[in-house]
Amino acid sequence: METSLVMAAVAGTGVVIPRVRSHSVQQQPQQQQRSVVSSSSSSSSSVFLGRRRRRGCGISRVGVVTEVGGGYRRRSSFGKLRVLRPVAEAPSVGKVDHLSPTQLLPGDEDGASDIQRLATKGADRKKSLNDVDEKDLKDKTVFVRCDLNVPLDENCRITDDTRIRASLPTIQFLVKIGARVVLASHLGRPKKGPEAKFSLKPVAERLTELLGQKVELAPDCIGPDVEAKIGALKGGEVLLLENVRFHKEEEKNDIEFSKQLAKGIDCFVNDAFGTAHRAHASTAGIADYVSIRVAGFLLEKELAYLSSVIQRPKKPFVAIVGGSKISSKITVIESLMSVCDKVILGGGMVFTFFKAQGYSVGSSLVEDDKLDLATRLAEIAKEKGVDLILPKDVICADKFAPDANTQTCSSTSIPDGWMGLDIGPEAVKQYEDALKGSKTVLWNGPMGVFEFEKFDKGTYAIANAMAALTKEGCVTIIGGGDSVAAVEKAGLAEAMSHVSTGGGASLELLEGKVLPGVAVLDDVRIHA
Repeated sequence: METSLVMAAVAGTGVVIPRVRSHSVQQQPQQQQRSVVSSSSSSSSSVFLGRRRRRGCGISRVGVVTEVGGGYRRRSSFGKLRVLRPVAEAPSVGKVDHLSPTQLLPGDEDGASDIQRLATKGADRKKSLNDVDEKDLKDKTVFVRCDLNVPLDENCRITDDTRIRASLPTIQFLVKIGARVVLASHLGRPKKGPEAKFSLKPVAERLTELLGQKVELAPDCIGPDVEAKIGALKGGEVLLLENVRFHKEEEKNDIEFSKQLAKGIDCFVNDAFGTAHRAHASTAGIADYVSIRVAGFLLEKELAYLSSVIQRPKKPFVAIVGGSKISSKITVIESLMSVCDKVILGGGMVFTFFKAQGYSVGSSLVEDDKLDLATRLAEIAKEKGVDLILPKDVICADKFAPDANTQTCSSTSIPDGWMGLDIGPEAVKQYEDALKGSKTVLWNGPMGVFEFEKFDKGTYAIANAMAALTKEGCVTIIGGGDSVAAVEKAGLAEAMSHVSTGGGASLELLEGKVLPGVAVLDDVRIHA
């Protein structure tokens, strides 16, 4: 059986995922709470949330070589051997033909890349802050890559600070133990260097309010002035670097830029799950020039939940996949069919399935070049014994607009000139029945155009059904993207077991891809 790479956070034989230290968001960083996310399993291929391991990392940046693919050595620009951090190999959950055993990432100065990691069976999981003794971080300079990419209005005021709040537990912990905290993030997509509308100034101000202490914004993310500010930090103080994407070298994972980011830094903490699928300088490249490289609490929690879905979900396991196009979800659907009992489909993608079966879909969105693919997915579901569920009826509109005329139609006979924009009332009942008794539910993608009030009922019905299941002990996971916006808009985010902060990262993890921002972190090796 072919074994696929799932991610760097889980490893070959004896997958172990660390206990997640959960913190309440407090106005003062000194007030914290901790809780275990889920229980353990003794199986060698199971997900296990282990006991907290309080010990120092003790890993040097140079002079240590990890065996990769029979032994691979390369000297760094320092003239010393660079640590090679292997991607952990996950237990196979079924043959997945489209996955590659390696993920080729941007090259180094000698044409190779230290971020490309081959699968190994020695690493049990990636290290997190739980694995570093607090005294090893006191008065140390810790670079925390956060995802502070918050939406701003035309006056550069933050309209949703969810991502800032999600980053607080890691920041608060480091402040409390007396680390010198350097925060980094991107904001928006600046193309012409520094632009005022993409400055992190509003974020620094909001962090100051939430932490109850001054968070200074550096004038840049690299350079002598920034190095001086970092050097002047005292234990428990926080400095926010300016937008890393003001430099084009960030997204190119440039070696020299990575070195500059690492100047004066003792420890790299990646807590930006939303950008962990990007091989950028601040998410991956910097790790080659820092001695300790670990996951923050947010990244750790994301990996714990999402990897448990892939590795050992509680059964019955139901996946709900929505969205407009089948082409954007094909890989995740195929991967989930290896572990799911049921796959519920919604959104515009269902009409490609219906047309592939010869039904009338009116003017609904269809990917004509994916009809064979839809047919093949239905065949795969049948072969694997997975119940692939399509809606019985849909809410149709005479135009794509919030004020469109509507009617409820059978999914198999939509009139010409009408388009399906939401699942119908029969489909809502159908999906609610399909979810009953579930022990794990993963949802990615809305059931319809929920941005328009006339077509939001299907999406909100799913959100309410999942909230009810959570109360019954079901593990409910919102897998990023528009589903997150939907549950937040419905006021039900707190009613879910886990709401992922990553859109593309969540999908790539569920698809079985290596996440560069996780691959570069240090390994925990328990099994010889």
